[in-house]
Amino acid sequence: MKQKNYIKLEFPSKSINEGFARTTVACFAAQLDPTLEEIGDIKTAVSEAVTNAIVHAYPDVIGKVTLRARIMEGNTLEIVVRDLGLGIADIEQAKTPLFTTGGQERSGMGFTIMESFMDKLSVRSVPGRGTTVTMRRKISMRIGG
Repeated sequence: MKQKNYIKLEFPSKSINEGFARTTVACFAAQLDPTLEEIGDIKTAVSEAVTNAIVHAYPDVIGKVTLRARIMEGNTLEIVVRDLGLGIADIEQAKTPLFTTGGQERSGMGFTIMESFMDKLSVRSVPGRGTTVTMRRKISMRIGG
């Protein structure tokens, strides 16, 4: 699939940057003329991915989070969130609803939410070396828009 446009952001794993990341991706995705529902879904998925990197990859330190968004052929948005943190020992277990390593205040629904709001989700991780979450969403072509 050929890339038509892209952005790349890098920021410290501070919770204040989650809102910046989700808004930036929403603004970038606007060129695809998404519906409000599609924008909401994208923002929610980005929030979950970035929050996972902040909370789980770097629980005791401030690390680096990289976010890349690409507009691909076929009106498809691809979002990649990468950290160089702790990594995930068992990805399938981490994707299980309600499983969390983040303590009682965490719902354990991050990957489930990402999967439900995006068309495709893939997670690659190496313990001690970080995690890469890749999400894709095809934006519907509106007639007469």
